[in-house]
Amino acid sequence: MEDMLDFNQKRGFICDMDGVIYLGNRILPGVREFIQWLQAEKKEYLFLTNNSGYTPRELHQKLARMGLDVPEEHFYTSALATAAFLKEQAPGCSAFVIGEAGLFNALYDAGITMNDVNPDYVVVGEGRTYTLDTLTKATNLVMRGAKLIGANSDVSGTIETGIAPACRALVAPIEMATGTQAYFCGKPNPLMMRTGLRMLNCHSADAVMVGDRMDTDVISGMESGMSTVLVLSGVSTPETLKIYAYQPTMVLSGVGEIVNLARGSAK
Repeated sequence: MEDMLDFNQKRGFICDMDGVIYLGNRILPGVREFIQWLQAEKKEYLFLTNNSGYTPRELHQKLARMGLDVPEEHFYTSALATAAFLKEQAPGCSAFVIGEAGLFNALYDAGITMNDVNPDYVVVGEGRTYTLDTLTKATNLVMRGAKLIGANSDVSGTIETGIAPACRALVAPIEMATGTQAYFCGKPNPLMMRTGLRMLNCHSADAVMVGDRMDTDVISGMESGMSTVLVLSGVSTPETLKIYAYQPTMVLSGVGEIVNLARGSAK
């Protein structure tokens, strides 16, 4: 498979973050070299994360604490994708929101107001504000007609000590209690991928999707017409690869291997 993908020929790179760039607050091996290579080779690159809790500024600062300098404009989150979707669908709408600063900021910036009485939407992301009380509130608002939106469809996410329930798992009780299906805005929603490619000003054939999940990263890249790289530094393992009907273009242990292969093929 490795000769199918020449990284030097690709103009754009869309990369997941959790499990690809870091685990919790720990930078993963080869990441520093990968980012230096992207910048030195003048590649277009975007870090596309389904984590709705952080703003681009917070992600910039998180990487800065790890010694990596990545400007804010190189981040796009499921919170921003959710805000863009609602602004397009219902400009000036209101929402009851369960989530963190990243989600609230994105919605405010898109002109969406907070409303816990009769909102147009109930929007759920990851966050510490998730309690039985907020869950009950959200459930009853949906029962009264609010539309249900999930920031992303990840069931779980990697943390340093194992996994944590993610957005899809947090939305599930509301879906089950109300009989209403949520609409998810993050990966693998093609709207988020198309936005990413537009931000890179790059055609899908010239771009690579790099991620650690088959069910969000690889499928979203594949369905958008991009080459796909699965890295085994996060969620997916060689065993999980076997259960999917589709496969990535390439499987690598981590993003540092991209640099090694690019330098190897350039010789």
